[in-house]
Amino acid sequence: MAMDVQLTREILKKVRQIEVRTNRLVNDSLAGSYHSVFKGRGMNFDEVREYVPGDDIRAIDWNVTARTGIPHIKKFTEERELTIMLMIDISGSGDFGSATGSKRELMAEVGSVLAFSAVRNNDKVGLVLFTDFVELYIPPKKGRGHILRIIREILYFQPKGRRTDLQVPLDFTNRVVKRKCVAFLISDFCLPGVFSTALADLRPKLQVCNRRHDLIGVIVSDRRESELPDVGWLTLEDAESGEQVELNTGDAEVRRRYREMAGERRKTLEKVLRSTGIDLLDLLTGTPYLPVLLGFFKARKGRMA
Repeated sequence: MAMDVQLTREILKKVRQIEVRTNRLVNDSLAGSYHSVFKGRGMNFDEVREYVPGDDIRAIDWNVTARTGIPHIKKFTEERELTIMLMIDISGSGDFGSATGSKRELMAEVGSVLAFSAVRNNDKVGLVLFTDFVELYIPPKKGRGHILRIIREILYFQPKGRRTDLQVPLDFTNRVVKRKCVAFLISDFCLPGVFSTALADLRPKLQVCNRRHDLIGVIVSDRRESELPDVGWLTLEDAESGEQVELNTGDAEVRRRYREMAGERRKTLEKVLRSTGIDLLDLLTGTPYLPVLLGFFKARKGRMA
């Protein structure tokens, strides 16, 4: 019992730390950017009022005008409320991190920033945690308590699976979320098996989801996944399959081949993802993510203008 109480305290402390840090970021930098970038579903009819010179004549309500003999126009307000879906990869590869934190911790913090931004704009937030199946689904809701639960689950949920299947959250979101939402697919995109084959299978799923919703891919990676340190012999283990390989990192040629293979894999991934028309965010553990988020919002706003 004492162990459980201590663990609960540690969880609450960690969640509170993330809340304070991300809430400050939202207050200082992101709130306005989020609102201007993610538009509502459309315009709602508000009222009819008398025409004033300078009004758009296309908004004239001809029925009311004919009935009263005085020109009237329809007034609309933007339907602001959105649904934000966070689809977060909690497979085994997310536990890796050579910097100050793991990829999963970075996914949690970015998800928290997006969730708090949504709540500040009175939007709903839902969560899908997945490996090669949906491990947890939290339906979209509003409110601070709901967001704190989402953060806790992202950080501490213990998955049963270890492998990744990115088709799973896409199919699930398409099936469960009936109205158009903004969907963030947050993953390290460490796909199993033959990489190019897995990407080819994924492409149509991404395209379908992006047509139904506003899909944004967030790639979370670690520097050591693309570049080996010079520290002699290392045993590398695939966190999802358990396969191991020994490499002599003291050999410059080994480090060069590793870097080239990682670079080619990354180029293939980005090419496929961009070919589907989805927006991409590229985040690195141990590197500030706020400038990347702000740059993304600015670029997206520019395209919408």
